[in-house]
Amino acid sequence: MLLFPTLAFLCLLPLLALAAEDFYKILGVAKDADDRQIKKAYRTLSKKYHPDKNPGDETVAQRFVEISEAYDVLSEDETRRIYDQHGHEGIKQHQQGGRPGARHDPFDMFSRFFGGGGHFGGGQRRGPTMEVRISVPLRDFYTGKDHDFKIEKQAICSKCEGSGSKDGQRDTCRKCNGQGMMIQKQQLAPGIFQQMQMQCDMCGGRGSTVKHACPVCQGARVVREEESFELSVEKGIPVGARVTFENEGDDSPDYVAGDLVVQLFEKEPELGSEESERTDGTFFRRKDTNLFWREVLSLREAWMGDWSRNLTHLDGHVVHLHRERGHVVQPGTVEVIHGEGMPVWRHEDGPDFGNLHIEYVVVLPDQMESGMEKDFWATWDKWKKKRVDLGKLSGRPEPKHDEL
Repeated sequence: MLLFPTLAFLCLLPLLALAAEDFYKILGVAKDADDRQIKKAYRTLSKKYHPDKNPGDETVAQRFVEISEAYDVLSEDETRRIYDQHGHEGIKQHQQGGRPGARHDPFDMFSRFFGGGGHFGGGQRRGPTMEVRISVPLRDFYTGKDHDFKIEKQAICSKCEGSGSKDGQRDTCRKCNGQGMMIQKQQLAPGIFQQMQMQCDMCGGRGSTVKHACPVCQGARVVREEESFELSVEKGIPVGARVTFENEGDDSPDYVAGDLVVQLFEKEPELGSEESERTDGTFFRRKDTNLFWREVLSLREAWMGDWSRNLTHLDGHVVHLHRERGHVVQPGTVEVIHGEGMPVWRHEDGPDFGNLHIEYVVVLPDQMESGMEKDFWATWDKWKKKRVDLGKLSGRPEPKHDEL
């Protein structure tokens, strides 16, 4: 009689396993992900779904618990091996079979990973803000692009989880009795004493000491590590804009990590090897939402017209410049092409663009051949006989003569 219920339960096991979401999927990593990738995923997701950042949202709170559970299993070699072989049911049996207290409190895990008390704010001391400067080409300010960058920062030692001890044990400091501070008296004069509070020199103000220091951090509880970040450069974002990565500054068991602030600057223009990097737009100059370009014309083109140019913009589209025959371009003329400038950053009414300013520079020949010189002189002499007043054409005010 017991055979049928047993067979039914065995048939339901695969369905129960499928009902629970895959731990790798929860963290968004591949099954062959290394420890560093798993830690990075937990770092990002646990901050995003922390209940303190999403008060009152039960769905987010549940997701935070799932992320913590997934990291708890995949961060340890033994439980990860069991999960890879037997799935959720194997982990459940392992937890019931001989690991008392194996499941960690999500906030306790967050506290060990980031320092502090497992919560954002809440009176916890905050670490310093880190600032870095990153330069990107003008093209990325125009089109928008994601950039990966690395920085070296202070991180809590993963070997000892920030305890500084090889065995995870810390003993109360005998000198300060766990206070971290010492009261010292100093005699200033007969019968006059001064009390000073000083940091304990035995424990360094921590209130506890270790007998066997961690071989990785040498008891310092923190290490220097290189960490990767992804920076999203939005279309039209201003030069000098500051992008904040919350709680991504230096980590410490003694305080909540501060922010990492990235300040954006424009990289000096240069011709790259890729086709997208070899455009006229690479050498545009930017001021706010406007772009500037200097176009060089020969004397013949400026005087007689009948020319055309194709400017390749930052995203590859072509801006056509031209003048009809007989259309004169004066040196220093600025042509404004509307809508061909920088995108307006976060424009509320949809995409909008500034203007492209074209300044025309006329290059005169160093010398002329005799035949060309005669032709030009004859043309000039004919034009001068029309009694053209160059003073009026230049726009200068007429000189005032003193009556005396």
